[in-house]
Amino acid sequence: MADAIEGIVKSLAAAGDHEKISTVINLLTTEFICSPQAHHRKGGLIGLAAATVGLTTEAAQHLEQIVKPVLDAFGDQDSRVRYYACEALYNIAKVVRGDFIIFFNKIFDALCKLSADSDANVQSAAHLLDRLVKDIVTESDQFRYVTFEYSYVLWFIYLFVLFSIEEFIPLLRERMNVLNPYVRQFLVGWITVLDSVPDIDMLGFLPDFLDGLFNMLSDSSHEIRQQADSALSEFLQEIKNSPSVDYGRMAEILVQRAASSDEFTRLTAITWINEFVKLGGDQLVPYYADILGAILPCISDKEEKIRVVARETNEELRAIKADPTAGFDVRAILFIAKRQLSTEWEATRIEALHWISTLLNRHRSEGANPFVGNFWHSFSMGIETVVLSFLNDIFDTLLKALSDPADEVVLLVLEVHACIAKDLQHFHKLLVFLVHNFRIDHSLLEKRGALIIRRLCVLLDAERVYRELSTILEGEADLDFASIMVQALNLILLTSSELAELRDLLKQSLVNSAGKDLFVSLYASWCHSPEAIISLCLLAQVSIWDLDFTAVVIILSFLQTYQHASTVIQSLVEEDINVRFLVQLDKLIRLLETPIFAYLRLQLLEPGRYTWLLKALNGLLMLLPQQSAAFKTLRTRLKTVPSYSFSGDQVERTSSGNPYSQILHHIPSGSQISEDGDVNQDVGTSNSHNGINFTIRLHQFEQKQKQHRVHAKAQAKSRKISTSSSKDVQRLEESQHQPPLGNSGPLSRSSRKGPGQFQL
Repeated sequence: MADAIEGIVKSLAAAGDHEKISTVINLLTTEFICSPQAHHRKGGLIGLAAATVGLTTEAAQHLEQIVKPVLDAFGDQDSRVRYYACEALYNIAKVVRGDFIIFFNKIFDALCKLSADSDANVQSAAHLLDRLVKDIVTESDQFRYVTFEYSYVLWFIYLFVLFSIEEFIPLLRERMNVLNPYVRQFLVGWITVLDSVPDIDMLGFLPDFLDGLFNMLSDSSHEIRQQADSALSEFLQEIKNSPSVDYGRMAEILVQRAASSDEFTRLTAITWINEFVKLGGDQLVPYYADILGAILPCISDKEEKIRVVARETNEELRAIKADPTAGFDVRAILFIAKRQLSTEWEATRIEALHWISTLLNRHRSEGANPFVGNFWHSFSMGIETVVLSFLNDIFDTLLKALSDPADEVVLLVLEVHACIAKDLQHFHKLLVFLVHNFRIDHSLLEKRGALIIRRLCVLLDAERVYRELSTILEGEADLDFASIMVQALNLILLTSSELAELRDLLKQSLVNSAGKDLFVSLYASWCHSPEAIISLCLLAQVSIWDLDFTAVVIILSFLQTYQHASTVIQSLVEEDINVRFLVQLDKLIRLLETPIFAYLRLQLLEPGRYTWLLKALNGLLMLLPQQSAAFKTLRTRLKTVPSYSFSGDQVERTSSGNPYSQILHHIPSGSQISEDGDVNQDVGTSNSHNGINFTIRLHQFEQKQKQHRVHAKAQAKSRKISTSSSKDVQRLEESQHQPPLGNSGPLSRSSRKGPGQFQL
């Protein structure tokens, strides 16, 4: 039958009778292919293939009639019919070759379905047909070597007019999310083939099917993963060599794939992002925030390769100074950084903080640069305003980060805070928030307090930080917290190397106006803690080795601080000396044995000159329990002091009269000391020391301690009432559970009482 049809069609073609040829094709279609009998349908398909062979070069004008019924047969319910449809189309394609391109989209769709056919024979036939179609598509070079010029032109007409890539891509995109492994192999194979054709620009349409290729990287089949990776590698190489690439659309896909649960997918996505950051330029500026959101989690990835690429990409991205007019969204980037501050991964939190710090420092420096143009200056100032305003929104998040278990995170948070606090209003707000956090979270003060305060002192100037904290704590309503906070600040002041300059300034508080102002400023809040006041007075000293007139004045002023320390100690009453006080006093005694107070221990070699120091230390000794380690330490130290006794008469003379008579012989001639201890020279200089009014300071201390005593009594009363109430409730509950006493029970003592007996 096939040979007969081929002969008839061939003779009709030779005679040029195409009308009868059309009649034969219609007959095969209507009478056989559309028959309800499967055998008839198979025969009709064979007949159409034979007719095409008979037409040979003239088959092009009848292709529409021939191919359409064959393609319809691909969906036949009978697998044998589908098999014969593949065979028929294979024979037709061999005859018409390039003319076949006009039906490419329909054939591609049909083959895509048949690649996953349930019948293995149909799959095999479809695979053979697929290989032939790929050969036809890729044989363009063969057409170019044809002698006749019109053949070359004809191929281009087929390729660019008859085959529409714009119509094919939606079809491809629709199929890319199919999970069937045979379909996936089919799709990757066609993407690779079409990309190899020089005249088809698959790279321009890559965003349409890129997500599908990445989806195949996590396929359970190693072969499919390998094919998809090979295709992606080829496209990435083309991107590197192409002058025009749509980075934006692909960046959105890569960002999503970088968060994939599949390790290989994440690695490939982050590798692509790395290349995009290097190549994308201004195209990627609007996508920086999304890219950052993909990079930061990968920095803490469990796979080392991913971490390495992510870190490199992060550094590349942060080093780019984006053009402000290109859509650089600072707020979006800061939002991403804020979100990552809550992640469980330390490395990611660290990099998020680096981004916040970088943006703030960069735009602040640009805004402050007088050499930039007016436009850029204004724009940078606007960016800085955006950064600062957004940081107001994440202030709580940054403060919570101070409780982070990682020291590096805490230090970076402090750098960000310090950068914000360069503005006066933000500086005050930072310290207020910090004190508030310490108040509600005492563990933060215990575990991180020293680290936070010391670092802020380095970043923001120690004197400025301590003055502001003192001002805040002076009016603190929570007296217990104020006392704890002052004790913590005092310990940091006395022990931290970062505060050495501040200690030196305090040592000059009686001869230097800046030192005096600092002493007075700290004194106001240090009054919350007697131990802090005592240590502050012991710290406020100067060197006295050069005995010129200035040195004598220093000595006189210096002795005033020791006298004040002694007065503070003697002003303490029973309520002040509690367990908390003794614990802090123990710390102070241990501090006196450290190098910081070496000068004080050396001064004990001259007890006649430093009478008030000796008296202050003996006063501390009297307050300590005799069995305590602090008592033994201080007593041992005082035993090394050269023998010196200060009688009551001497102390009284020193207290009520001029306390400086012991060093009058050091004052140059023409100088005198007033009744108040002021040293005057003939030149008329008066009040040579800075005039700290210790009487007022003592009154200030006593008033603050009085508030603490009242507060302590109120707390004790409240606890007593609470304890009493709970006991009454307990008694009531017990009485309710006791059974009533009957007449047969033993008599109570009250019921048996006689004369001379009383009720218990």
